[in-house]
Amino acid sequence: MLSVLVSSLLFVIFKFFDVFKINTSQAIVINYAIALSFGLFTSNISLSIVEVPKQPWFFGAFCLGFLFITIFNVMGITAQRNGLSVASVAGKMSVVIPIIFGIIVYNESVGFVKISGILMALVAVYLSSAKSDVTPVKLKNLLFPLLLFLGSGCIDTGLKYVETTYVSNETVPMFLATIFGCAFVFGLSFMVIQIIKGKINFEWKNVVGGIALGIPNYYSMEFLLKALQTEGLESSTLFTINNVSVVILTTVFALLLFKEKLIKKNWIGIGLAIISILLVASA
Repeated sequence: MLSVLVSSLLFVIFKFFDVFKINTSQAIVINYAIALSFGLFTSNISLSIVEVPKQPWFFGAFCLGFLFITIFNVMGITAQRNGLSVASVAGKMSVVIPIIFGIIVYNESVGFVKISGILMALVAVYLSSAKSDVTPVKLKNLLFPLLLFLGSGCIDTGLKYVETTYVSNETVPMFLATIFGCAFVFGLSFMVIQIIKGKINFEWKNVVGGIALGIPNYYSMEFLLKALQTEGLESSTLFTINNVSVVILTTVFALLLFKEKLIKKNWIGIGLAIISILLVASA
């Protein structure tokens, strides 16, 4: 329940950035500094900066850090331009990517039900991005949801592969802290360049926004990892409940807090999203 709630709050916070005119890029950089701090604080082991690059999982963490900062920006843009429900569906439908990865790399089972679920997920992303019941969906409205879909899937796949292959249980917090730290360095470097060019005006409200985003961002991963460790609860069941619940709760937030209007295509897309996750997870 905590994982679902905190993950849904991320989309809501991004929407509030738009309402209060908070610079998303600046807030995201601050967010990763906060997430890094929480990762270091909760870690039971300590490593010096010199020791971190020597860890077997460092290269994976480095690449994931780059993806984190990039896709988090895409998530923010998607929530602001396309709406909370579209961002939620596009992000959560990315579960099909690690499934395809598992089929190819780990020779996992594949059948008609699983393939149907994957295809249905792609249709769901398309329909949930629709802006009008009358006019056709424009390519520019699909761009950021599609990037969020692909990027989120790559992150999930990378996390699963690196953690399974190189990360032990006691090093998980330090592994997460390294990912957040790399994302912070990438984001800070880009922001410094923008400041030098005079394209960014620093405001304290962006720091506040970053803090508000960083805390739930860290715990969204922390709670998910703890949920995965729950005895008697299979990961396929957990991911199904988690993804479907985030889509539904984010839609509720969009309707109640921001009075978003969902057209018929959006409702069909969300419905297909829920069905597709159930199909893929049960296959």
